[in-house]
Amino acid sequence: MSWFSRVRNNLPFGAKRDTPDNLWHKCKNCGEMVFSKEYEENEHICPHCGHHGRIGARARFDALFDEGLYDVLESPEVAEDPLKFRDSKKYTERLKTARANSEFADALTNAKGDIDGQRAVVGVQDFAFMGGSMGMAVGSAFLAGINAAIQAHAPYIIFTAAGGARMQEGILSLMQMPRATLAIDRLKSEGLPYIVVLTDPTTGGVTASYAMLGDIQIAEPGALIGFAGQRVIENTIREKLPEGFQRAEYLLDHGMIDMVVHRHQMRDTLSRLIGYMTANEAA
Repeated sequence: MSWFSRVRNNLPFGAKRDTPDNLWHKCKNCGEMVFSKEYEENEHICPHCGHHGRIGARARFDALFDEGLYDVLESPEVAEDPLKFRDSKKYTERLKTARANSEFADALTNAKGDIDGQRAVVGVQDFAFMGGSMGMAVGSAFLAGINAAIQAHAPYIIFTAAGGARMQEGILSLMQMPRATLAIDRLKSEGLPYIVVLTDPTTGGVTASYAMLGDIQIAEPGALIGFAGQRVIENTIREKLPEGFQRAEYLLDHGMIDMVVHRHQMRDTLSRLIGYMTANEAA
């Protein structure tokens, strides 16, 4: 042992204090550091640049429903691994890992409650669960949400966030697109509103089906919304795409969606829309 090591080891340093790893949050947009508690209390929105971070079903429900009171609806059971799929890992292992980090069994969860005294059924896709990918569980949960809305004679509001269809389920995942479309037709035939809130990111087969079929299309600020990726499109058409292409504000300017709504105003906006769209029935 060198003289330096002996001297250093005999110095009266105090015990090192442990610092929580999650004390700070670094904004993915502006890079500023924010206290995690402050970030969560601000509904996962950066106080410096207004960037809307991704949130899960529980945070959405708590922010939307009156006094945070609601009933989480049970999702239908589906075949876990119908194709016995395996890449670098078994599909069942990926599901197990995703569920270990989630409160819910799959990417789409429904809840029923009141928004300013108006009954509503709300579905939320969680991107943290395998990229919010659309498989049989998501398709069945979507249908269950529609059925619950029809039974309660209430609007169905869906918050989308997905990387597309779940590749581990192959053609079975793609079949959820027509299933969802037919369910939406049934909801509309009952005269009930279908409201879509597009969050970051909403892409692939979800965009090609139920995410773009709303009576009202809302998006959160800065949300990435599209079917194929920007580089794929550029390589296909051999042209440079405009700045901000596939972002919520660009889609609003070009008539693809109806409004861009800040998360802090989302509850009030949905309350007004439900009131407008059910006014004749109430009268």
